[in-house]
Amino acid sequence: MEPIRYFNRRTGRIETEEVYGEGFLRWTYGSPLGRIALHALAKRSLFSRWYGWRMNRPASRKKIQPFLHTYAVDAGEFADPPESFRTFNEFFYRKLKASARPVCADPDVAVFPADGRHLGFQDVSRLDGIFVKGQVFELGALLRDAGLAARYREASMILSRLCPVDYHRFHFPVAGVPEKPVLIDGPLYSVNPVALRRNIHIFSENKRALCRIQSPEFGQVLVLEVGATCVGSFEYTFAPGVPVAKGAEKGFFKFGGSSTITLFEKGRLRLDEDLVENSCQSRELYARMGERMGSAV
Repeated sequence: MEPIRYFNRRTGRIETEEVYGEGFLRWTYGSPLGRIALHALAKRSLFSRWYGWRMNRPASRKKIQPFLHTYAVDAGEFADPPESFRTFNEFFYRKLKASARPVCADPDVAVFPADGRHLGFQDVSRLDGIFVKGQVFELGALLRDAGLAARYREASMILSRLCPVDYHRFHFPVAGVPEKPVLIDGPLYSVNPVALRRNIHIFSENKRALCRIQSPEFGQVLVLEVGATCVGSFEYTFAPGVPVAKGAEKGFFKFGGSSTITLFEKGRLRLDEDLVENSCQSRELYARMGERMGSAV
């Protein structure tokens, strides 16, 4: 299988992703025996709960320093020192210093809700493929609401994929008033491109939660948190119905890779050119939470 390449906005270069657990991932999604194991065990919530339990054990703490070294994670950004984490999961959903993720202050700019690799599409009704041409998923299946899907038929959509090496707290992309998230249950497939190239419908099948944000600048914005293998849970740290600032913390994922999906109604957002250009080539753009992804129209 070909390597996973993305455009790093911070360096201005196309880079190759170093995939955590790559051997297991490629075996699971790329071999007949692996796919049997996937459907029998890996996609099931029981497997993710078991793995989450392991990452919450005190013995998991010994994984922190090797992880920092292997993936060159910058501990200088952490709000708390690495030695303070009692388990690997505590390290995984760590907080950062406020200065580590400045949020674009312009009220007419929407920001990425999380660190990660992003795809952006100006009009989903004209989309002919995401990672592979011809592979798209239905909004009705994603949202489980026919009326909402019709309203967002020509929406702008941003897919934000978090790798295990990324900061795993997610934030609000716009200021506004968030509603209570609605849980949509489902399996827990991997959201790595290795898996998504084979089945883009993973986004509309996996366990996810849908939150509506009423924004003065952008209208009603939809944000979904999508679980994945080893990420059976996401926790929220905001209060529904209480106004939030752009970039305010919304919650966090526990161990594993995961994703968010953000949808803007037609004509409310103009995506940044570098995001659109790379997405048209089925190539993700790496950017951090708080950096701009587009502006109000």
